Amino acid sequence: MIRFIGGRVLGLVLVLLATSFVVFGAVHLAPGDPVSFLMRGRPITPEARAALTEQYRLDEPLLAQYFHWLGGVLTGDFGRSVQFRQHVGTLVAEKLPVTAILVGYAALLICAAGIGLGILAGLKPGFADRAVLVGTGIGTATPAFASAIALTALARTAGWPTYGGGEGFGGHLKHLTLPAIALALAFGGLVARVTRAAVRDELGREHVEAARSRGIAGAAVVRRHVLRNALGPVVTVIGTMVAGLLVSTTMVEIVFSVDGIGSLLIKSVTNKDFPVVQALTLLIVATFVVVNLVVDLLQPLIDPRLSLTGRGAR
Repeated sequence: MIRFIGGRVLGLVLVLLATSFVVFGAVHLAPGDPVSFLMRGRPITPEARAALTEQYRLDEPLLAQYFHWLGGVLTGDFGRSVQFRQHVGTLVAEKLPVTAILVGYAALLICAAGIGLGILAGLKPGFADRAVLVGTGIGTATPAFASAIALTALARTAGWPTYGGGEGFGGHLKHLTLPAIALALAFGGLVARVTRAAVRDELGREHVEAARSRGIAGAAVVRRHVLRNALGPVVTVIGTMVAGLLVSTTMVEIVFSVDGIGSLLIKSVTNKDFPVVQALTLLIVATFVVVNLVVDLLQPLIDPRLSLTGRGAR
């Protein structure tokens, strides 16, 4: 266990280092003059240009700039936002709670609807199965931003709030319900289909047939032998879905005017606010890697036949 966790943590660090260098290099090697980006095209004197070049270390080699930035990141200093004129860490901390509630809300809807519909389709072949397949097919094929636009149009007739993140926890839940549904439609369909396939696969296993032949009640067989063993691939999909939710929130937050991480990322990319783009990209990658580590640790607990090395029990 210690060796496995140590290896995964080391891999996490290496992935973050590689990602941070790629992101840092990409934004700094983008076409155009960084000083012109900082000045937003306004005229600048040679003295001011020299001062900005020295302040942002633009006269140093790329590696020197990267290691200086990385040293600041390790101490919690992500630099200052060009467009908002404040520390990036403070800015992200202000926007993160709304996005965290939105992603958590959407994840709950995805788990409840996706797993529930998947189990129904897996256990009830026929009309229920076909209806779930058609519904989830439509949901999976519809982009989150398209669902968001359709939901805003429908919600206006019902007087449901369609813009902003609300105030307080209750206000957040009310205002973020439609954005969460827009996110959940596509991802919920994927979870439902994976759950259906896993349930169908487990129903055909020999130990399930043996349990039925011994006279064990159908509900008990499903609960003890089918659902638990089917959770493995479902948990894996849900884990990798978290990063997808973080990325998908960008367009959904723009449509619903939610002032969170997603809309901040879009504004920062548009305005070439390099420090904010770097910090948010690193946050998304770190979330993805950490969630995958947690999923790998949960797999042997869900299915004891698996080991941390990935080999089945013999």
